[in-house]
Amino acid sequence: MQNAIAHYWQQSDQFGHAIAYLLFIMSLACWTLILAKAWTFWRVRQAAGKLGSFWQAPSINDAVTLLRFSDKEKLFVSLAQTAVDAAEPQQYFATLCADRDVSEVLTRALRQALQNATIRLENGLTSLASIGATAPFVGLLGTVWGIYHALTNISLEGAVQIDQLAGPVGEALIMTALGLMVAIPAVLAFNVFNRINRISLAELDGFAHDLHVHLSRQREQNSHRASTQAS
Repeated sequence: MQNAIAHYWQQSDQFGHAIAYLLFIMSLACWTLILAKAWTFWRVRQAAGKLGSFWQAPSINDAVTLLRFSDKEKLFVSLAQTAVDAAEPQQYFATLCADRDVSEVLTRALRQALQNATIRLENGLTSLASIGATAPFVGLLGTVWGIYHALTNISLEGAVQIDQLAGPVGEALIMTALGLMVAIPAVLAFNVFNRINRISLAELDGFAHDLHVHLSRQREQNSHRASTQAS
């Protein structure tokens, strides 16, 4: 195999070399993304397992502080901190949100935080999908070009024999194999990460809903208590 690759490399031209370099870059990018996303999703899943203790804290501020230590990716804690900040009406004084109900303000803030979290979680998945979809065709292009280059060289020699044709064609097929070697890990990783991403987004959405209900109710109780004391 190694000798075949070396012989193919010697017989190939600059275009064939460029395709091989492109496959190498795609493979390097693929494994970089796989390792980076695996590390990110592992930390996200670790933080998701700590959400149960969030609601056991004596206050919302203590819960956010507790979550801050376990959420290394700052996805859940960012959502919680955004909700806590949105529930404070004094920060909206003299703004468009000044006359809005706290539920509307919380909904807007949490929606924006969820969009930011979605962008972070999906970052790199499109690149993995693109590599998985295009790498086999890049390898096939290298094979087609290698076969064309081999046939051109053989035609210049005049006589064509099967051993003269089988060797260069077989070596050219290496590019297709290399393309598949790049694509298969990318496709498998994309499918796994896409599933983990859906689970994480569902948990973020549920966490946002719980925060909205808790803070809205807490704000209503505080307003009712304040009005009762004033009267």
